[in-house]
Amino acid sequence: MEMPSPRFFRWMLNLYPPYLGAGVRVRRVSDDYREIEVEMPLRFYNRNYVGTHFGGSLYSMVDPFYMLMLIKNLGPDYIVWDKAASIEFVKPGRGKVRARFSLDEETIRDIREKVEGGGKYLPTFHVDVVDEEGDVVARVEKVLYVRKKNR
Repeated sequence: MEMPSPRFFRWMLNLYPPYLGAGVRVRRVSDDYREIEVEMPLRFYNRNYVGTHFGGSLYSMVDPFYMLMLIKNLGPDYIVWDKAASIEFVKPGRGKVRARFSLDEETIRDIREKVEGGGKYLPTFHVDVVDEEGDVVARVEKVLYVRKKNR
């Protein structure tokens, strides 16, 4: 599946109903889909009972991005799925929180090499959700499933 331009992609995600409902905003997508920045302000509709960011919203703001970045960077000959995830809540999220995703050439090359023979590979990625002071609010680990398509 061909990915749209970074600008259109950002626009589509910002109109995606789960992100609208949680208040998640995609702020930047690099031209090569190797860097993405998202943020989420604290609002009445994404706060929990004690007045801090709802954990489900914190996770949803980071959920799809490594999968989407790999789909774009590996190309149509690869299958990429989310396999597993975990989140550790480090401190209460108040105010605006942000996450930044980065994918380097070495990681892409490593994944290609590992699946070249037809097997699967389960790369692990980490992303921190930080508050306006730069303190970690949550740590997320994502495990993806990658393999070459059978041709």
